[in-house]
Amino acid sequence: MPHVEKGMAVGLFGGSFNPPHEGHALVAETALRRLELDQLWWMVTPGNPLKSRHELAPLSERIRLSEGLAPGPRVKVTAFEKRLGQSYTAKTLERVRSLNRGVRFVWIMGADNLATFHQWQNWRKIACTFPIAVIDRPGSTLAYLSSRMAKAFDYARVDEKDAGVLAMRTAPAWTFIHGPRSAVSSTALRRQAVEEKSRP
Repeated sequence: MPHVEKGMAVGLFGGSFNPPHEGHALVAETALRRLELDQLWWMVTPGNPLKSRHELAPLSERIRLSEGLAPGPRVKVTAFEKRLGQSYTAKTLERVRSLNRGVRFVWIMGADNLATFHQWQNWRKIACTFPIAVIDRPGSTLAYLSSRMAKAFDYARVDEKDAGVLAMRTAPAWTFIHGPRSAVSSTALRRQAVEEKSRP
């Protein structure tokens, strides 16, 4: 895990990043600024348990591409979940907390993940481990109203104007951050790559 000091506010931005793209970089940049973070850990996972690994690029390639997109030195690209030997977010966050006492973490995810968040293993436990910042993504702006997670934790929602102090809150606490959005998606990029390979 990257080096941190007690009292720091650190964002945890996990994903397959298969491949990483400008939309991911925009989420990271928005989170750093709006949440007033000291660092953001760009966590490249071995693989998403909810997604097929058939099209999953090698971890080393996804790390390399992520490092090329990381917006600034406060973003730390890491793949420590591989060393932990697991890919379930709930267990990862438990480990992060136990090894970094005194650090104020925020879990960061794109709004496109909010609609299916209730399918994650121990999703309620995740919501009660660290505050969560949901960053707007195209086509997912209304997820903060309709998703199961948003409804279950409606009482814990923090107004967007107070996003800068989210890291100071005790979980459960979450906010939805509107802002610039990129229409690029990993799925579309993979599809495009397949189409290009199939051309004569």
